[in-house]
Amino acid sequence: MYQALRPKSVLPFLTQISRLSSAIQIWASPFSTKFPQTIADFKTHLISFFNSKKNPIGSPELNVIRDSDYELELVSVLKSCSSLKAISQGRQIHALVLKTGHDSNVFIKNSLISMYAKCGQMGTAEALFGTLSRFDAVSWNIMLGAFVKSGQLDDARQLFDKMLEKGCVAYTTMIMGLAQSGRWGEAVTLFKDMRIMGVIPNNVTMASVISSYIHFGGISDAGVLHGLAIKLGLRDFVLVSTNLLHFYCVCSSLKDARKLFNQMPEKNIVSWNVMLNGYSKAGLVDLATDFVLVSTNLLHFYCVCSSLKDARKLFNQMPEKNIVSWNVMLNGYSKAGLVDLATDLFDKIPGKDVVSWGTIIDAHVQIGRLAEALILYSAMLSAGLGPNDVMIVDLVSACGGQMAVSEGEQLHATIVKTGFDCYDFIQSTIIHFYSACRKMGLACLQFEVASKAHIASWNALISGFIRNGMLGRARQLFDQMPERDVFSWSSIISGYSQGRHANVALELFRTMVAAGVQPNEITMVSVLSAIASLGVLKEAKWADEYIKNNSIPLNDNLIAALIDAYAKCGSISNALNVFNSARDKVTTVSPWNATICGLAVHGHAALSLTVFEALERTGIQPNSITFLGVLTACCHVGLVEAGEKYFESMKNVYKISPSIKHYGCMVDLLGRAGRLQEAEEMIRNMPMEADVVIWGTLLAASTTHGDVAKGERAAERLASLDKYHGASRVLLRNLYADAGRWQDVLQVQKAMHGQEMIRSAGASGVA
Repeated sequence: MYQALRPKSVLPFLTQISRLSSAIQIWASPFSTKFPQTIADFKTHLISFFNSKKNPIGSPELNVIRDSDYELELVSVLKSCSSLKAISQGRQIHALVLKTGHDSNVFIKNSLISMYAKCGQMGTAEALFGTLSRFDAVSWNIMLGAFVKSGQLDDARQLFDKMLEKGCVAYTTMIMGLAQSGRWGEAVTLFKDMRIMGVIPNNVTMASVISSYIHFGGISDAGVLHGLAIKLGLRDFVLVSTNLLHFYCVCSSLKDARKLFNQMPEKNIVSWNVMLNGYSKAGLVDLATDFVLVSTNLLHFYCVCSSLKDARKLFNQMPEKNIVSWNVMLNGYSKAGLVDLATDLFDKIPGKDVVSWGTIIDAHVQIGRLAEALILYSAMLSAGLGPNDVMIVDLVSACGGQMAVSEGEQLHATIVKTGFDCYDFIQSTIIHFYSACRKMGLACLQFEVASKAHIASWNALISGFIRNGMLGRARQLFDQMPERDVFSWSSIISGYSQGRHANVALELFRTMVAAGVQPNEITMVSVLSAIASLGVLKEAKWADEYIKNNSIPLNDNLIAALIDAYAKCGSISNALNVFNSARDKVTTVSPWNATICGLAVHGHAALSLTVFEALERTGIQPNSITFLGVLTACCHVGLVEAGEKYFESMKNVYKISPSIKHYGCMVDLLGRAGRLQEAEEMIRNMPMEADVVIWGTLLAASTTHGDVAKGERAAERLASLDKYHGASRVLLRNLYADAGRWQDVLQVQKAMHGQEMIRSAGASGVA
């Protein structure tokens, strides 16, 4: 029977088995590569496997296929036992093998031997091996490998000597075991025997033999092994060439070592360090220094490619580190946002230079730790080092971002004192800082003393005016500009778009294009925002085509703006087309938010929540806007329990503090469901004061469900916030009317007349 399981015999069944609805597809077999990840998962899958035997396929002509399939699954499940070290489950499978009569199958028995050996049950493995009625090369090699791996080299050698046919696998296993155990002479002798017997070694054999020769061989042996590796086509394997490299260095033949190193098609960290150690131990300081520079370049390469694990490994193994090496590693941690690791490394740097200080300061700035950044800046000054222009820009920008006026002004004084204010980009940075801190008078003063020859200062002040709601001043300055670039146009278009002057924004865009200025992604985001506020689908489609025809790069913000524009123009299908075409490329939450919110507003609550669940699987972190869309979706279809679950998840899982809008959604959700008591309690327990929207929501829900007491309390709070809130009086009047409290209805109407909130019957607003 075992012949049916050999690889060549399995192939004819593959096309037939692929058409079957196999009872189980979870094992690492020719039909599945999915291993259970934990013992708990494995137990569940094991139950399925046992059950699958109880449910035959049913067709008599497929019995042979079914049996072969089942045997293959037995082998695969045993592999899973081995990988998970699941000895208890492995014994259960062994019992099943005995029960079903599959213990005569050599392939299955080999798998059992391997499983017991890998689980550390060598006695059982050896006993099973002794019960084999016929031995094949696989059986011998499995047992040999088990002895070697468990450190029983004498038992392994006895078994090896009994083998009638010894192939490359057997020789390699034995040689590698001897070499790793320090029995180098025996390993070399066995290799010579292998060559006499005509067995061709592989790359692992060669690497093991070379590592053995290193301990007692000489330069002539290195040359012979090098030649043999070339003859066998094994030299280009990195393991072989690295061991040869080490051999040459041990023999002090650095010229041969460097020649081999230069010829290596692939080098790893070990290769580089073997060569560097060779130079260092030989006292060749200049060559070692040159090699340190090369190693530093490799370190930089790893950091740029975000291979920080490889970078750290190389860094730790470098016997000589210069300040450049330290700074490259520090920069790698900083760029990856690993500020604590960067700080630990920074503290260990001998002879820190201004680059070291600048890197660690920038690392803290990037994650919003301005206080720590300023402390480091002071420490740098105390160490006798002065700032450079990049550091100054980073710190001033951070002060603007956190509205740290006093600290920013001190840095401004340093800029003037050190003469950095002669740089145009620093002048514009100062204008940005004062604008961000709402000190527009100082921003204008800086603009006056700055060079007008550079457009950056003009753009900074225009951006500042727009940020502070001074659109008229921004337009006045824009019109005075001697020249305008794409940033000038983008700023003014953004100002009009944000200021709800969509038509003016679009007109400016057309003027910009007519002037020959090519818009960028930032420009198009503002244009799409203007189109979204107008709600004109034709314009949204035109903007979409313009982006494609002009090859404007689609970053995440632009994708989100396109989705939002289509959704607000009423075409959710086009919005979904944009999202689906880009969802696998985006790296931020913005496009997901636009889709979730767009679907929620259009009443597609189920799909909105499905998109949110897909977002959670990507690993991209949702934010407060995401949950606003999710809660809105729950409100639209009355999913109270789901809404409560998402609200709690937002706080406890994602650590996002709910805003007043999130609380408003929850009050609306509870109110629509008639759970007015819970809605009122939520309002009372909010960490902020409820606004007119939330009290109005509770009043509307009270009117719908006829709860006069809660409606009166909500109306009273509304009146205290806005005594002219006419909609609340209408709701209160309707609430009293539904309750039959006509006297109260008359009082509300009288109050509304007194405040001119309603017109007299029969009056019209049209003359």
